[in-house]
Amino acid sequence: KNSLYVTVHLENKCHALCSFVPYGIVTYALAFHFAPLVLQTVQISRIIISLFLWPSMHVPIILSHHLTAMSNWGVRLAPVAVHFFLLTSRVASLSLAQPASRNTRLNKGTFAGPGTRMSTSLFGIRSTLARARDSLFSAERSDADLKSGIALFYDRSSKLWEEVWGEHMHHGYYVPEDRTDHVQAQIDLIDEVLKWAYGAEDLGERSPKRVVDVGCGIGGSSRHIVRKFAGSTAHGITLSPYQANRGNELAKEQGLSDRATFQVADALNMPFDDSSFDLVWSLESGEHMPDKRKFVSELMRVAAPGGRLIIVTWCHRDLEPGESSLSKKEEKILAKINRAYYLPKWCSVADYVDLLEKEGAADIKREDWSYIIAPFWKAVINSSLNLKSLIGLLKSGFSTMRGAYAMLLMLRGFNTGVIKFGLITCTKPVESELSP
Repeated sequence: KNSLYVTVHLENKCHALCSFVPYGIVTYALAFHFAPLVLQTVQISRIIISLFLWPSMHVPIILSHHLTAMSNWGVRLAPVAVHFFLLTSRVASLSLAQPASRNTRLNKGTFAGPGTRMSTSLFGIRSTLARARDSLFSAERSDADLKSGIALFYDRSSKLWEEVWGEHMHHGYYVPEDRTDHVQAQIDLIDEVLKWAYGAEDLGERSPKRVVDVGCGIGGSSRHIVRKFAGSTAHGITLSPYQANRGNELAKEQGLSDRATFQVADALNMPFDDSSFDLVWSLESGEHMPDKRKFVSELMRVAAPGGRLIIVTWCHRDLEPGESSLSKKEEKILAKINRAYYLPKWCSVADYVDLLEKEGAADIKREDWSYIIAPFWKAVINSSLNLKSLIGLLKSGFSTMRGAYAMLLMLRGFNTGVIKFGLITCTKPVESELSP
């Protein structure tokens, strides 16, 4: 019946590392095979993504031509059915455990010897079901899971991002909105944010000399800033060892190793003395912070008196008068994104302003640049629609695949207005300004 068999391997039980040749063929086969049969191509995309979200171990998945007989409701239910089938396949595949050697000790949840099977808990069936449930219902992660998950996510995805988009891991400045020089758009975003925060005139003596890049990625912003401001130095921190190492490698290659350095550190407990920096820069990292109050407090702590804070971050929309929360539909979109990108609950730009006011920040200014970066996610999605990017995605593992799926949700969130691209800047008062 022209059934299609797909074999996928599990890596570390939950991160899929696919054999990219057959998987690439499968992806294109699905795209071209079902497109003429189903009018709702968006639903087909969800089916394809479902294959990425629920990989199984050497278990054949049968998708037949009977989709031609599906009604409109049938098409909508298809992704749910695929999710369920893949989930049951995954659980079944975990039961196909290999026996241990004769010398394996008999401990709780281990093999006793040849032909003896593991306990249910060690099989990972319960934990797999729990992860499946949490993923399906977009359950909120613990702080510990967020911290380890963020590091792993960026360890796995940063190389692919650099290969496709270069050293800057953030949105671009799309003015005009139809520009296609995406890498330059990312560089322009840094310059335009600095111009917005400091003013359009030449900074001169006011230019920053000591910069901390909180959530530095592979260091693109830091290296650009030290090139922009003569005599300046930058210290970048990230939870990802890969990113820190790569940032230092690029700094050395570009002759900036004496001015830009990168290390693994927690933004909620930065390894810097009080009042160390005259520019505290956070470009699209605040959304990862589970404790926004602590995050803002740390930014203010390391800022020197008279120094400037610049926070550029994804936020949800400000609540309207009389609203106590977002709508359930809006919360559902954000919860799915959180699950993919290892994000905690979101806050609004107004929430950041309130936190900064409580910390005693001065000259607070905010702005919404959602319309300026709006074309970015479409450009990212389009950049992935080629064989090279697809192969890189499959080789990057499960978390990166899920992140790719979440790009569609980000685009939807921006289009519906629930996601905002917020800019906030302020200064840390000098002691004389704090005196009555």
